[in-house]
Amino acid sequence: MKNGTGWLLIAAALAAAPAVADEALKFDASKYSQEVTGCDLLASHPDDPFKVAPGLQKPQMDLPAAIGACQAAVARDPANPRLNYQLGRVYGYSGQGEKAGPYRDVALAADYPQALFVYGFLHLDGENKATKDPCLAGELMRRSALYGRIAGQIGFPFWSLKGRFAGCAVKQDPKEMLGFLEAADKQTSDFYRETAIELLQDRIKARLASKQ
Repeated sequence: MKNGTGWLLIAAALAAAPAVADEALKFDASKYSQEVTGCDLLASHPDDPFKVAPGLQKPQMDLPAAIGACQAAVARDPANPRLNYQLGRVYGYSGQGEKAGPYRDVALAADYPQALFVYGFLHLDGENKATKDPCLAGELMRRSALYGRIAGQIGFPFWSLKGRFAGCAVKQDPKEMLGFLEAADKQTSDFYRETAIELLQDRIKARLASKQ
């Protein structure tokens, strides 16, 4: 993907971001059809804030049926990032990550929040046929956090503290990351997430204190 036109679209979208990069971002789903399709019923992710159907975990999915439904939905509405994300999702789950690339590109170029974290995670280690690119992973994960995605709000500080974005241009400001974690804490009552948030907060605060 990194050498294709999809990469150029993503790079252009990220390059346009600095004017709002330090502010909470909002995704305008109303620009795209909210009609529930067969793709939505068979391939929505339960954690996607812009899903239009309840969502399924991988073990619950009929992947061949989902691929067919999403191919048809994307053919009817090729610019819809939700549908492209979902087609990329089912291709990836089916072990066909190489086919997912163009659809991932559309979702990322549209700044679709669910795609930002998921594909950031894939680029971190080059999973599922994605190009290994920790710096791109950091940019995508941080941007997902700015959109209020709890996975990004927790995941970006976690991997930053582990040094996975060392040498990258992505902003890794401790105070901003504390803000992400505070926002994540307000979104969850899950014991394990709350524990992870507290541990990360303590590590960042200790790092800040050591620099004073």
